Amino acid sequence: MIKESLRLQAIKAMDHSYSPYSQKQVGAAIELSNGKTYTGCNIENSSYGGTVCAERVAVWKALSEEGPGVEIISVVVATDATPPWSPCGICRQVINEFASKNCEIHLVNKTGDVKSFTHQELLPHGFDRSALQKS
Repeated sequence: MIKESLRLQAIKAMDHSYSPYSQKQVGAAIELSNGKTYTGCNIENSSYGGTVCAERVAVWKALSEEGPGVEIISVVVATDATPPWSPCGICRQVINEFASKNCEIHLVNKTGDVKSFTHQELLPHGFDRSALQKS
């Protein structure tokens, strides 16, 4: 179930988007297992490879403040699109790296649409650290 406060934080984060090339504002809010929340917005760059999605900005902020032991329990991604956009593949992978087993991902827009998934539904059979362990 989506927390209203997290939904509103993601929508507010859209206001800080730097998106002069796509003209598409995206906001994200994540909640950690310790109860703290972090937000992010998409930040574009004229060298398109330097662009960073809102979801990754929120995760990087959490990691830079909390350290590598963070555990994400919920993610909200906000766009103006109908239906709301899903995280890209890179963002799904980054979320997977730090997601709790039951991490929820909610896609929202300003008109009130909500689509909810588990991170495993959006990235089935995701690549994780267990694949890198020596056998």
